[in-house]
Amino acid sequence: MRTVITTILLLSMLACTGVENNQIDTDYDPAARLKELGITLPEPPQPVANYVNGVQTGNLIFLAGKGPRRADGTEITGKLGVDVSIEEGYEGARLTAINQLSVLKAMLGDLRRVKRIVKVLGMVNCSPDFTEQPKVINGFSDLMVEVFGERGKHARAAVGMASLPRGQCVEIELIVEIEE
Repeated sequence: MRTVITTILLLSMLACTGVENNQIDTDYDPAARLKELGITLPEPPQPVANYVNGVQTGNLIFLAGKGPRRADGTEITGKLGVDVSIEEGYEGARLTAINQLSVLKAMLGDLRRVKRIVKVLGMVNCSPDFTEQPKVINGFSDLMVEVFGERGKHARAAVGMASLPRGQCVEIELIVEIEE
């Protein structure tokens, strides 16, 4: 009886992780997906103060907040609801996702080690009456799902802020589970 219960539990655990019949997901290749999307990861943005880009503890990586910095060093700045449209904010969040992926790639060497995007905190620089923060942060979330598939679906908060460093329109941090 114990063997039957153990087998049922193991099969349930495999089903929950998306692995069936002990098969490895050979189609999982985030780098190839980025290439299909026409995305080249830049050099990871360097911290602008006394902190590091990411900290690994066990099988979790906590990435520091990043913003929409372009490869040339300029940023998408401004305030949603004032001088930045939802579409521009969405693009800023997408650019932030690319920057965070570059940090992950630098830390892991291979993005296939990403087991799950766990939690995202999206901060939107916006006017007090702006209420569309989720539409802006979708730029980040949509790209995570495009790159990682089901593994990219995550818990999330999308909140408004009175200001963000250097006037950037968004700042996003995240927690990632990795294969050890």
